[in-house]
Amino acid sequence: MTAAVENGAIRMDAPRDGVRTRLVAIDALRGLVMLIMLLDHIRETVFLHHQVGDPVDAASVDPALFFTRLLSTLCAPIFVALTGLSAWLYGQSHSPRETSLFLLKRGLFLIVLELTLVSFAWSAQFPPRTVWLQVIWAIGISMLALSALIHLPRTARIALGLVIVCGHNLLDGIVLAPGDTGFPLWAMLHQRAVIELGGGAIAKTTYPVLPWIGVILLGHAIGPWFGGGSRCDPARRSRRLLLLGAGMLAAFLVLRLPDLYGDRSWQAGPDGLRTLIAVLALTKYPPSLLFLLATLGPGALLLALFTRGKDSRVLGWLAVIGGAPMFFYLLHLYVLRALYLGAVALFGLNQGSVYGVESVATLWLWFLLLLVPLSIPTAWFARLKQRRRDLRWLKYL
Repeated sequence: MTAAVENGAIRMDAPRDGVRTRLVAIDALRGLVMLIMLLDHIRETVFLHHQVGDPVDAASVDPALFFTRLLSTLCAPIFVALTGLSAWLYGQSHSPRETSLFLLKRGLFLIVLELTLVSFAWSAQFPPRTVWLQVIWAIGISMLALSALIHLPRTARIALGLVIVCGHNLLDGIVLAPGDTGFPLWAMLHQRAVIELGGGAIAKTTYPVLPWIGVILLGHAIGPWFGGGSRCDPARRSRRLLLLGAGMLAAFLVLRLPDLYGDRSWQAGPDGLRTLIAVLALTKYPPSLLFLLATLGPGALLLALFTRGKDSRVLGWLAVIGGAPMFFYLLHLYVLRALYLGAVALFGLNQGSVYGVESVATLWLWFLLLLVPLSIPTAWFARLKQRRRDLRWLKYL
């Protein structure tokens, strides 16, 4: 039996039942976060006249907008962790050198994709005046880092991942300015900033990559839980994931409530709702320790749930989306851009300098209306990839 990873989605030839269970659970979780990401990108397309900061201003944000945004914070951490897990599974049927080379090539591909097709989808400008170094960039850089770090002993990889995830907030006080030595590198690693590229072009380091390297290492570290044999049966794997998820959420509460470490301080609001929002208003850029505990914890619990779940139409549908994530990603970006430009042509810039909708409920309506139209071509493409394995270029989408 041979294995392959396609944009983070793992596929195996002639899978046994136990293998198939693992693959459906992983792909279904990936598919779920892709759909949640769709909701957030709808917000970023037609609701930007209601900006949210990082972290969100707990005292003034509309609660409906906050909790919609909060749901979307699950996406990037879970997807990056699953990328690390996928890399481990790929390595079970390939040599370390082959795995390293695969991660290197895939990482470079994602970086180029971010700087070309993805940037154009957001800006509709070519060449773009603003280059957004966002999540695809962060995943690509993380894969490059993992391609080198997989040659370390497993204990060293786990230790390094924990040190990065748990300790990077100690670096928050290091803030460089344009012109300082090492500013561009530090901006890409740990400081959200603007880098002048010359000729009026700039790059915005929306996703500083250092914490994401830690996340991909820790996703890779849980790979042995998904190995074969009786020691990794679904029930045992599910128990481990439940303990991991519950442990991360417990650690979040222990650190967050007394304001010990891991993010900016919070202040109680005038009522229980505003206080809850203040506790959950966490820093994503770069992701703080508490942000990662509060998102990867639910991710582990969801993966445990999907691991225990029997085959169903819902899990199967989610797994289809998760089996062609890059196709879905590019498709939804261009569909949203086309819809936005069409709305501008029909209704004009009705929110100052942008077109926008009036309510969070309308965001959810757009989301529900787009689910089926986007899932149908994604399902077709996922089946095409399985049917036409001779077309190697398909694996890049």
